[in-house]
Amino acid sequence: MWKEFYCNISKQQKLKNNRSCLVFIIGSFLFLENFEQTSFIRPKWCNIIKVRYLLTKSSDDLLISCLRRHKGAIIMKVTLFATCLVDMFQGDVGKAVVEVLERLGCDLDFPENQICCGQPAYNSGYVKESKNAMRKMITAFEHAEYVVSPSGSCAYMFKEYPEVFKGDPVWEPKAQALANKTYEFTEFIVDVLKVEDVGAHLECKATFHTSCHMTRLLGVSDAPLKLLNQVKGLQYIELPGKDRCCGFGGTFSVKMGNISGAMVNEKVQNVEETEADILIGADAGCLINIGGRINRQGIPIKVMHIAEVLNS
Repeated sequence: MWKEFYCNISKQQKLKNNRSCLVFIIGSFLFLENFEQTSFIRPKWCNIIKVRYLLTKSSDDLLISCLRRHKGAIIMKVTLFATCLVDMFQGDVGKAVVEVLERLGCDLDFPENQICCGQPAYNSGYVKESKNAMRKMITAFEHAEYVVSPSGSCAYMFKEYPEVFKGDPVWEPKAQALANKTYEFTEFIVDVLKVEDVGAHLECKATFHTSCHMTRLLGVSDAPLKLLNQVKGLQYIELPGKDRCCGFGGTFSVKMGNISGAMVNEKVQNVEETEADILIGADAGCLINIGGRINRQGIPIKVMHIAEVLNS
């Protein structure tokens, strides 16, 4: 097993010297020893992440990561709020979030009892009906030190909880505690971890779509661009009409399909004007909406979540 494992790694990278070999073997052993006890992501992702992590990280980085967990010297404990769209449709985004934060020294866990945050029902006016889902989410993340989400829209929904439960002596304090410790992915990296260069490298011309909820409600606008500006090889091109909605808006795209379609057509046209290779975004809903239209029109532009870019 170890011989086959080591040969596969050798194909991916050149180990500089005997010390690197020793570091790699010890680090790998510690990592495997502790991995099964670390429930930081859904089981369906575990094997993929394990293999990908071991095949791509340098030996020294791997050892450092393993020793942090092994010795209990974790920089920060982070609980992942994956969101419905990432969990069901964009699993690679969830894996990218985990791998980036792990490299930055965070120890992640994933509450299996997390469900929808209640935003679709809440935004449709079903406030009373959405409260049950909200209570379950508050309970699911009650243990967390930091809650990080790859969606500004869903992260902002947690910020709405205190208002929803205002006056409730039991749930308002719990809702406020959750809101206070919740961050969007790029916001957490820049404002909490104080990191702008995560060591990413991607040769491309790229533009960035700013999501409405993330920018206007959550107030996160600078963090994504600070991170993208440090990605080696990435040529950033500003998106015309970047302040305009892509037309998704959750249930809006269903209720107002014709208007939503016109809005996303305009957004795709703006993306084409940049002549970018890649459209980057930080919200799965927007990316699914814009990416779907790009795909249907046969436009050769790749769509990527910023977590995937930072993991490149």
